[in-house]
Amino acid sequence: MGALLWPGDDRAGHHLSDSAVVRAMVEVETAWLAALVEAGIAPAAAAIDLGGTVGAIDVDALAVASEAGGNPVIPLVTLLRGRLADANPQAARWVHRGLTSQDVLDTALVLGLRETADAVLAKIDTQIDALVALADRHRADPMAGRTLTQHAVPVTFGLTAAHWLHGVLEARADLRDARDRLPVQIGGAAGTLAAPTELLRLTSGQGDAIALARSAATRLGLPWSPPWHTVRAPLTRLADALTRALDAWGHIAGDVLVRARPEIAELAEPAGPGRGGSSTMPHKANPILSVLIRRAAMTAPGLAAQLHLAAATTVDERPDGAWHTEWTPLVELARHALTAADQTAELLTGLHVDTGRMARLVQSATSGLLAEQHSLARLVADAAEPDFDPSHYLGSTDALIDEILARAGEPTHTRAEGER
Repeated sequence: MGALLWPGDDRAGHHLSDSAVVRAMVEVETAWLAALVEAGIAPAAAAIDLGGTVGAIDVDALAVASEAGGNPVIPLVTLLRGRLADANPQAARWVHRGLTSQDVLDTALVLGLRETADAVLAKIDTQIDALVALADRHRADPMAGRTLTQHAVPVTFGLTAAHWLHGVLEARADLRDARDRLPVQIGGAAGTLAAPTELLRLTSGQGDAIALARSAATRLGLPWSPPWHTVRAPLTRLADALTRALDAWGHIAGDVLVRARPEIAELAEPAGPGRGGSSTMPHKANPILSVLIRRAAMTAPGLAAQLHLAAATTVDERPDGAWHTEWTPLVELARHALTAADQTAELLTGLHVDTGRMARLVQSATSGLLAEQHSLARLVADAAEPDFDPSHYLGSTDALIDEILARAGEPTHTRAEGER
């Protein structure tokens, strides 16, 4: 799939597409049916895989029908019961019993977000490998440091790449944490688990509704949490982590855009068929990967802010509109992040670094780049005269690069047992 007005959206594949969300909702209903059977509430015959009951052909009809109740779960449950009525009346009778629409949709979105986050993290690992190589390879290649757009002191491109790496490592840590803390949402009509508790009482006279919900969570490979239908931290945390990742990629893209200008020409994007072309100017080679990455980075904060606005205006036991407004920005943010993650990985693995151009600029601008060193030399009487060589005024560059590279080499995260 793709989006005409979001070039590159096809890189996100079917993650959190309408079809994927429907499949995830059916997966939630399947897990709940199995939990009801395991608890002795529903008969054994009801424990079936509902995956083949709804197909891609049904997605458009569900989208239209969802307006009547304000969410897609209501028509989905009607569809499931209708199709199961003859083939498996027990499953038709028990599907969705004890759940509410928000349980199913929130948990389905969590499943989709986890898969999307996993895909983003895989792209981040590729970025990290590329950045480690760039930082180490160019640790001694001098370039002009710039502050407030003007020449400052000498740096190396290896340190610039290490700074990029630092931001990506921070983003990876945040996204891993947010991804691992996305829990199941099962609370029933108002977050009390009243219906599951009553079903247990009616069928066995006793039982633990929380244990029942935990059983469904385990089947879905999700951690258990008390109902968070009015506490939207799992979603805002994930949105913030994706936004911080896009911050890091936007930083990289911004640096590339400046240094790919023809009058600077220190960096260049990897070439590709038709990439960077113009409809009218045949000489153009626009740094389009960086342009599109920067676009995503500029869009993300607004999408995340919408989720925070929804969380802050939540009322009662299911809000009147705040819940509903989460879905679109959440899906857009996750898909945009995956698209930008892939674009950034491609940018970094094929980035062309013109070290000769960098070195020539350093030599031509030496007096300005070493102005700070000259001023320091005048402060200390009888001190040895510096040689005023830009390559000797790099401070702790090597040590800083080593610090960041060491962090990149730390053991990777291992998922807890039972996770997907």
